[in-house]
Amino acid sequence: MSVLKRAKTWEISESEGESDAETKPSIKCDAFTDQGDDNDETATANSPTDNLEQGNKDYNTNCKSTAITEPSDTLVAPRPAMSGTASPGRKRRTKEEIEADRQRVEERKEAREKLKRVRAEEKEERREDQQRRKEAAERQKSLRPENCLKCLTVCIDPALLQDDGSDVLLGTLSAVEWRSSIETQQLPHSITWTRDLPLEKDSSGPLEEEQVLLVLGLTDFMGMVVSVKQTLHGNGEESAVESFFKLLSECLNRDAKMVVTVLVMGSNANSWTGTWDVHELSQRSQLGMEDLDIEEVLVFLQLYRNITVVFLDSWQDVTDHVCAVTKALSKRPYKLLTERCELPFCVDGSWASGVRVERDGAGLGEVWSRQITQLNRVSSAVASTLTTAYPSPQILLQAYSSLESEEEKRGLLAGLLVKTGGKERRIGPEISARVYRSLTAQNPQLVLD
Repeated sequence: MSVLKRAKTWEISESEGESDAETKPSIKCDAFTDQGDDNDETATANSPTDNLEQGNKDYNTNCKSTAITEPSDTLVAPRPAMSGTASPGRKRRTKEEIEADRQRVEERKEAREKLKRVRAEEKEERREDQQRRKEAAERQKSLRPENCLKCLTVCIDPALLQDDGSDVLLGTLSAVEWRSSIETQQLPHSITWTRDLPLEKDSSGPLEEEQVLLVLGLTDFMGMVVSVKQTLHGNGEESAVESFFKLLSECLNRDAKMVVTVLVMGSNANSWTGTWDVHELSQRSQLGMEDLDIEEVLVFLQLYRNITVVFLDSWQDVTDHVCAVTKALSKRPYKLLTERCELPFCVDGSWASGVRVERDGAGLGEVWSRQITQLNRVSSAVASTLTTAYPSPQILLQAYSSLESEEEKRGLLAGLLVKTGGKERRIGPEISARVYRSLTAQNPQLVLD
């Protein structure tokens, strides 16, 4: 029977060693090996079965004790680097370098803060610009006649309501939903207008319009004519006669901007030479007045006092005149706004035949062509030919500056061919000289033709 010998050493493959080292602590079996050496002598005396059992028992005991008492080398943490010792490859910075780095950091920080402030200012400017545009658009919208009409108030003197026909005026104003008020006026028997200014911040109250309507009957008008005649015969000194002319003169002396229109209301009083009733004719005969005297009074009121006299038949005509003046006053702010522009004839809108110029310059060629057509006897075909040869005024001025003599400059455009209706013709020296004078003349009063 062959004797089974125990191996003295254990061989572990590289793969098994790496996996065991990563997952389990290393197990040392030195004691088992030592015992194996001591028992070699008695191994032959014992049976193979006894030798195997004894070897396994000793192996298990030694392995357990070793695993508990001695930790594996792979789990040992690396020692930390010594604090306070600089890396041999790192160079210590000087104070100047540290100060320079700190200065660069401060400069970058200041640049960021400055850029942030600039952006905030630009954002605030854009917001204020948008707010100004919005307010300007709202203000311009409020100046439209349909909106401005809602801000007007027709002020009627209570003395006019004593007439039976005044209900026509009040009823018409109420029907069209216009604002009206009954207030005692500075001039009796008058009608004035006030305008509210909600968008004006510094406005203390409603604005009084300059227009004033003085509604008189034929009797009151004849008394005013007598006062004017006495004033003319008294070498400019106003008569002491109590009449509307005296009150009217006092109001005009206090407010020279007042524009007064006298509405003479009476039967068949279509004009100052119209038909007068028997009572008025007898009054005229008693006062010794003729048609020439009335004509003289009307001319005096118009020239020296800026007073217009209008003869009307009834309260319906007075009401129509009041409505016409009210509509005219509602259109005044918008007209004043357009007249304040530098070029009031260049307004926006397709109806004005304007040319829209985009930010990229689209439309400038059409503007250049329109400028040429503003000259006398220059057709659109001539302007199109000229702008095709010289697409901008600057290019044409450069062409003029390249020439030496005045004759060459005046005749530069004379040879350009214009095609109209299948025929060709030249621009000619006259139009060429006119275009040259319009672009180079320094005298604003120069006549181009």
